[in-house]
Amino acid sequence: MFGLSNPQRFMRFTGPLTPVLWTAAAVLLAVGTWLSFTVPADYQQGDTVRIMFVHVPAASLGLGAYAALGVSSFFALVFRHALADAAARAAALPGAAFTALALFTGSLWGQPMWGTWWVWDARLTSVLVLFLFYLGYMALRASIDDEQKGARAAAVLGLVGLINLPIVKFSVDWWNTLHQPASFLTPGASGLDPVYLPAFLTMLAAYGVSFAALWLTAVRTEIRRRRVLSLRARKALEA
Repeated sequence: MFGLSNPQRFMRFTGPLTPVLWTAAAVLLAVGTWLSFTVPADYQQGDTVRIMFVHVPAASLGLGAYAALGVSSFFALVFRHALADAAARAAALPGAAFTALALFTGSLWGQPMWGTWWVWDARLTSVLVLFLFYLGYMALRASIDDEQKGARAAAVLGLVGLINLPIVKFSVDWWNTLHQPASFLTPGASGLDPVYLPAFLTMLAAYGVSFAALWLTAVRTEIRRRRVLSLRARKALEA
């Protein structure tokens, strides 16, 4: 896409872009963290409302990263594109980390609100399944010695996991759950208080840019790794 499917063009284009993204992510995280601690406590939740500024962006990026993994897996499986496979592989670890953070912070937030660390709620369970898909994808790639076969098998699993994304997204609408429905796009009496919007949107942007920086860095590292393997294999044949 946009001529960046060629690894050399991709490396040239993302070389100067990657440090810009890392810098922007650091600035946004710093500003977002400061805003998160300066907003007033909620009249019902108290200071625990600040968990929202970590939990919701992490959950959103967990979903977004898997969408990136799934779409990349499709192009890798159908078109046998090496860069798409590298992009899918690069999205797995950051996506798993964001999802794990969402589960952890969700438990911290849920305990004082619901009186329990965990319930087999539709939203919580589907996010846990999402995390297991991440782990399964990485484990499947690592368990097969033939890298091409491992990539194809993992791509199939990645595509299957896309089925879970709408379940995570709409679980609070389809089933009666403890988890609250989406309210961040409807500020006001029935949604997020406007006083929290600057901190929330800044942290959401910070997590998004952080993922972009992590993803591009991981893809670039994967391209370099494959180049090294290719050179080693060529030297071994020449010897």
